[in-house]
Amino acid sequence: MRRPRDEQAYSTTMVQEIDLSRIDLNLLVLFEAIMREEHVGRTAARLHLSPSAISHGLARLRRVLHDPLFLKHPKGVVPTERARELSAPISDILERIRGVVASAEGFDAARSTRRFTIGAPDAVFSVVLPTLLTALAEKGPHIDLDVRTVLPESALADLDARRADLVIQPLEDVPPRFEAARLYEEEFAIAVRSGHPLASRMTLDRYCAAKHVLVSATGDPHGNVDAALRKLGRTRRVAATVPNFLLALAVVAESDVVAAVPRRTSTHAKRFGVALVEPPAPLAPLTRLEIKVVATRAALTEPGVSWLFRVVADVAGVPRVRKRR
Repeated sequence: MRRPRDEQAYSTTMVQEIDLSRIDLNLLVLFEAIMREEHVGRTAARLHLSPSAISHGLARLRRVLHDPLFLKHPKGVVPTERARELSAPISDILERIRGVVASAEGFDAARSTRRFTIGAPDAVFSVVLPTLLTALAEKGPHIDLDVRTVLPESALADLDARRADLVIQPLEDVPPRFEAARLYEEEFAIAVRSGHPLASRMTLDRYCAAKHVLVSATGDPHGNVDAALRKLGRTRRVAATVPNFLLALAVVAESDVVAAVPRRTSTHAKRFGVALVEPPAPLAPLTRLEIKVVATRAALTEPGVSWLFRVVADVAGVPRVRKRR
């Protein structure tokens, strides 16, 4: 019977004896791409391969990892539980390899043709994206961006799975494997149509009695404002949910519903002829959010991602990455 120390030595020996010559690094790249796209056709387009080549590579990957990995779905494929477990370590391995290669080749933003992916809520993009694109036109004129709507609850998982290089989110605490820099503090205002009674007299009672439209990508009728109201022992009626703030402003402009929206969306509010008024005094301090740019530490070893992280921080007025201790 093997003792614990013998068991550890046996396990180490078995790992060392695995024939890595059977593992094509491109299979791990393929795995990462399928995890991101969840669709064979889109993966083929991303990797500039044929769908049959993707299917062939996936078959090899299944044999190597002894798992189906991805199951067919009407809208593409879905990862198995084993694939989800492997996603973070495989992404970490690939990030480190990219970092080694990139450090050897160097990263020249002025000449790079990289395409990066950033995930954030739509209200954050409306604040950051215009100035970020202006900065990229100057600092990295050939660099392109893919922007994805990412919810706070899935943001870190998207980073781990490499579905995004960076996320910009209202996150409070992040685990040590991530790097975060504070960008700005967001405050909420109450959007009302022109002439709405609340525009001239906003109290907590009148606010709670109004009908509300809530921005919720998932359709959940409870948000940050509801959590804040609970702390005050109050509730409100959410008459409707919509998937983004622009639609919320459009609804407010043509009805008596009101919406809590980020104050930095004021430019969009003016376009809809919507007024922004101060929230009730007890509610205001409970709805402030700290917006941060976040990336995995592994991703930041790659000079391109590290450069983009700094550019995003600079655009929002943060001169350097704040190191976590």
